[in-house]
Amino acid sequence: MTSKFRHVALVGKYQSPSHSSSATEQSSTVLHGIANFLRTQGCEVVLEAETAAHTGLQHSFPSMDVDQLGQHCDLGIVVGGDGTMLGIARQMAKYGTPLIGINQGRLGFVTDIALDRYEEVLPSMLQGVYEQEARPLMHARVVRDGATVFEALAMNDVVVNRGGTSGMVEIRVEVDGRFVSNQRADGLIVATPTGSTAYTLSVGGPLMHPSIPAWLMAPIAPHTLSNRPIVLSDQTEVMMEVVSGRDISANFDMQSLASLLHGDRIYVRRSEHSVRFIHPVGWDYFATLRKKLGWNEGGY
Repeated sequence: MTSKFRHVALVGKYQSPSHSSSATEQSSTVLHGIANFLRTQGCEVVLEAETAAHTGLQHSFPSMDVDQLGQHCDLGIVVGGDGTMLGIARQMAKYGTPLIGINQGRLGFVTDIALDRYEEVLPSMLQGVYEQEARPLMHARVVRDGATVFEALAMNDVVVNRGGTSGMVEIRVEVDGRFVSNQRADGLIVATPTGSTAYTLSVGGPLMHPSIPAWLMAPIAPHTLSNRPIVLSDQTEVMMEVVSGRDISANFDMQSLASLLHGDRIYVRRSEHSVRFIHPVGWDYFATLRKKLGWNEGGY
């Protein structure tokens, strides 16, 4: 069988050393089975180095670090939950490598193939029969005294918030250099459409279809009840300046910068890179929402 994708990177969910050996063995068994299946489809399989090391598969398959995978492989298959996908997607985006997600986690908004169905679903996708979409990334940087002290990509959101025991924070917000408001709240979220099913959902933000070129800005527990989420064009640059508050931190997906100082500015704009996802033919965003959010599935 001839595969459209010759070199396939396999990235897996693995447990830290503090987790039980049975969980590590389960991950190793799952990844070993998927890798062997891909070989039967005519693919050369390369494991991500950390995945191979943590699952004990470094002697069974060749491995590379993420940058090497991006340069060498023409497809990435990510096995895990959305957190696993977020981490690898940010790193692989600059190489334009398409990604397939096999869900071994809980929700799986962007890891959409069920673990027990990959043998049924993958063959046609590997032969080039699939649907494709691009999800934008955010580029965020923290500026202190005129110098950039931290920068990162985010696929879900950029969050500025207070510590667990401190009071409200005050954040000055500008969009393309135009003053919007001074937000007094527990924090502020700027999210992509992909991130609209994450943190912003829990603070009352709307869901945004991933095809919409927009950001969502949502306050966390605002002091003023009229302070509501707002949808902005993703062609704008959002600036959040820390005005007051204690124990304030910034979070970029799972990447954190603690101890923001008063006067620090966080700039958020659209990255030049997007994440390429490929899905089985017939994949439907609304079906994903129905399944993951437990919506009533009545209708035609």
